[in-house]
Amino acid sequence: MSEEVIEGDIRADDAQISSTARTVRRLCTIAYCTVWVVLVVRDGIPTGRALISILIVAGLGITCIGRGWHRFGRVFLDWLPFTLVLIVYDVSRTLAKAVNLPLHENDIARTESWLFGGTNPSVWLQQHYYHPGAVRWYDGVATLIYMTHFFATPVVAAVLWVRNRVLWLGFIVRVVALSFAGLATYVLFPEAPPWYAARDHYLPAVARTSTRGLEWMHLGNVRQLVTDAQNDGSNPIAAMPSLHTAAAMLIALFLAARIASRWRYLLYLYPAAMGLVLVYTGEHYVLDLIVGVGYAIGVHRLVLRWERSRGMAREAIPVAVFAEP
Repeated sequence: MSEEVIEGDIRADDAQISSTARTVRRLCTIAYCTVWVVLVVRDGIPTGRALISILIVAGLGITCIGRGWHRFGRVFLDWLPFTLVLIVYDVSRTLAKAVNLPLHENDIARTESWLFGGTNPSVWLQQHYYHPGAVRWYDGVATLIYMTHFFATPVVAAVLWVRNRVLWLGFIVRVVALSFAGLATYVLFPEAPPWYAARDHYLPAVARTSTRGLEWMHLGNVRQLVTDAQNDGSNPIAAMPSLHTAAAMLIALFLAARIASRWRYLLYLYPAAMGLVLVYTGEHYVLDLIVGVGYAIGVHRLVLRWERSRGMAREAIPVAVFAEP
């Protein structure tokens, strides 16, 4: 289906929406934004995958008010695969334990240090910039960049779904493929991150500081909630590949290839910044970042080849596709 047809359908739907439906949509939007504000003020930026998925689907549901029940059904069916990926991700630790392959900890730490002439990048960065007794401004920036991982992908997907379902499909296929590739690697190649290896004395002291910047923002109570969620809900031996870096790279690849602007290459600053933050905070090795970028490029190219074989790919789209209607 062409973009012109899709945008024509959206305009036709908008024209048929009654004034009552428009009022209800506005009220629901206000309520939705209020919920977001309350959650952020009370608990900080949401990081729970299930909660974010519910919030995104709820927001998309609001856009369907006045357009018929089939639009609500489309939201559910379209976002079901993405939700299933989140569920599978949450049980990845159980899968890894069931397979019970050897944990890569000392070997990966030694390889990383060997690649950098005997110096581990996480150790070096923390020795020079991490101050246990004082939270610096760049700790706050690092935490904000780190936390964008939890909502950047679903937000981009939500915008694409509203604006152009064909583009959304191409993006979500890449996201699902990348996620399953990462999950399979976690099970077959369990790897401990730098902070974990340091805890087991395979590295000099490396602190896990990804949420530390919340203290600089005077959100110490929120930091404890996020840290507890990390400890209870994340897989601590799923460092290879870095899906944080891979997801950021995939977003940059997908949007840069479709935005007709010379500034599009600035999008690649996002995965670069994410990678630096992950190494500094002890969450990943540089090796994890390299493999994550490779996964993103590989998935993007494979899906692009499939799209071209079916006549679905387009090299660029107008910037206006991402603008307000």
